[in-house]
Amino acid sequence: MSWPTIPPDPDTPRCGPPVPVDGGWVVTRHADVVAVLTDPRYVVPVAPGGPPGTLAWLRGTVSRFSAPDRHPGRRALGVAALRDLDPDELRDAATRLTMQTLDRLATAGRVEVMGALARRVPLEVLAARLGLADPAAAVPAVTTVAAAYHPGADPAAVAHADRAVAALLAMSPPAPAEAAANRIGLLVQAADATAGLIGASVRHGLAAPAALGTADLLAEVLRLDPPVRATRRVATGATRLAGREIGPDATLLLRFDAANRDPAVHPDPDGFRPGGPDQADHAGRPAGAGRDGHLALAGRSVRALTFGAGPRGCPGERHALALAAGVVEVLRARCRPAGTPVRYAPHPTLRVPTSLEVMFR
Repeated sequence: MSWPTIPPDPDTPRCGPPVPVDGGWVVTRHADVVAVLTDPRYVVPVAPGGPPGTLAWLRGTVSRFSAPDRHPGRRALGVAALRDLDPDELRDAATRLTMQTLDRLATAGRVEVMGALARRVPLEVLAARLGLADPAAAVPAVTTVAAAYHPGADPAAVAHADRAVAALLAMSPPAPAEAAANRIGLLVQAADATAGLIGASVRHGLAAPAALGTADLLAEVLRLDPPVRATRRVATGATRLAGREIGPDATLLLRFDAANRDPAVHPDPDGFRPGGPDQADHAGRPAGAGRDGHLALAGRSVRALTFGAGPRGCPGERHALALAAGVVEVLRARCRPAGTPVRYAPHPTLRVPTSLEVMFR
């Protein structure tokens, strides 16, 4: 069948060599982004830390913002917390909670996806599996922390986040400080990214044919409308990238949204091609059904860079895809587009709808 073209967001740059901007560099080509992500000479901006139990403490303790010497040990704490979480079970739990929510809202005729499902279901399911005492109460706390997690948050948002971090620590199972922080960090990092993936998948896929597998839908949405549009790295010394001289301490903005449309990797960069040659598992087979006909999300190899690459690639990729699939698959079965405009929260690196309505079939 013929698939649509999904043009890039207006502020997505075109692919090309690294471009100097404001004393740093914008990197847009797939190969260049991968080169930076996998080169130890480029590091993440390190968070300085702060008093225990605060947002600054959380940022300074999680692996995401850790210096290279601290990152492996802290990442291992997050990986250990995820190790016993079965993606199939996460998807099934997200499916059940989504169905329960839709049953409760059915008389209204329509559903606001972001508030009722995308921002709630994945966090509530994940919080329960990570051992938080009150998963439902953890959802607004995690959302509050996520709103102030990136640099530049206003003081009021930071103060709210400080209280939310304390609440999440009180709900968390007993653990050493670093383990507790990285457990909470998994939830915070899942908040906006998973909600954005669900929102984009509903926007682009709700009217797609039922024969289209949800795993293929998610993979192509991650490429064409990624919830995480960019990430930053800092050069530790003078380097050379794609023929450009990168000075020490230069900041590089890696644009996933542009690299995902690199024609050197995707010959039809703006074409929505779910299940095409770029969407295969590690054995080179098209993605399809797994256990008992469920979607084979684990082990998928997607040439979208939305989950990063290299030693700092997202450790929860399979879990995030499973949680998103559980929500999206139910919505595809029970709902249709409402035709209302989709608006997005302003953010330099994220793309998450603020509201997205659908109607029951």
